[in-house]
Amino acid sequence: MKSFDYVKPASIAEAIAAAAAPGAAYLAAGTNLLDLMKGGVSRPDRLVDVTHLPGLDAIETVADGSLRIGALVRNADLAHDASFARAYPAVAEALLSGASAQLRNAATVGGNLLQRTRCAYFYDVASRCNKRAPGSGCDAREGENDLHAVLGWSEGCIATHPSDLCVPLVALDATVEIEGNSGRRELRLEDLHLLPGTTPEQETVLEPGDLIVALKLPGAARSFASHARYLKVRERTSYAFAVVSAAAHLSLANGRIEQARIALGGVAAKPWRAREAEAALTGHEATAENFRHAAQAALAAAKPSGDNAFKIELAQRIIVRALNLAAAGMPERTPALPASPFSIQSGALHDA
Repeated sequence: MKSFDYVKPASIAEAIAAAAAPGAAYLAAGTNLLDLMKGGVSRPDRLVDVTHLPGLDAIETVADGSLRIGALVRNADLAHDASFARAYPAVAEALLSGASAQLRNAATVGGNLLQRTRCAYFYDVASRCNKRAPGSGCDAREGENDLHAVLGWSEGCIATHPSDLCVPLVALDATVEIEGNSGRRELRLEDLHLLPGTTPEQETVLEPGDLIVALKLPGAARSFASHARYLKVRERTSYAFAVVSAAAHLSLANGRIEQARIALGGVAAKPWRAREAEAALTGHEATAENFRHAAQAALAAAKPSGDNAFKIELAQRIIVRALNLAAAGMPERTPALPASPFSIQSGALHDA
């Protein structure tokens, strides 16, 4: 691991000033960053430790009815918060689908939003990777690429975003609060991450020194609580990132869909909001046929980036499965890991 300076600021303003310098990186739990540093993938000159900054670990309801979640709130603490799990069940499911229990106990909400791709070529410093070394090429294009992107990819990069949490958050119009040199601003989470285009090394719109201080979920998102699911298909049933995942939220009246919110994971370099599928469902009955039409609309622009054409069909199937389960309604439950999660995941392969 490369030597680095360690800074422990006493305030957000001090943190921003320290992190604005070239080669600086923020450190919270470090569940992703430290692995990258050990492998020589990330080589920061300075780590700015934000774990003790005041005011970043609270969960609170604000005046407009939205829920504000501090960036240092632990994933496990949020997922197991009873009131949160009742109001935003698909988000709790997504949190509990990510990593191991030990990592969820350490990982922070803010860090989850900014975790890096798990593309094997990005992690292998001997491989060409435009994301890690701009202009070097992309060995994934002619390599092992069955788990790579089918939406929004470019010739420069076909990697996918790994977060489970981001998928239902994007579906629910979540926003992030950012502190930076220009002050505080809010941004839709959907606009935080960038597609690769010709600059895959630019993964987010954040500027040097920008610090995510909170995540906000709109109060209106609670209206989907009775009909919301997050499903994830992975190669093994524990501690694996999504091959594909889907978050489905429905607002129903007399069997007809008044509103739909759908997003996909594992298919692009950012969590993918399926607006075409939402439009295809709004005003229509919650039927299997309409769910299939919506899933086809969601993947209409998809194309393989390698040996991964199967992901297009798989993504359609998991959308249909998630919509069917969302329409059936959420049983009353405590914020624990959903019963038989792995049968749900395998069911996405066969039951849709």
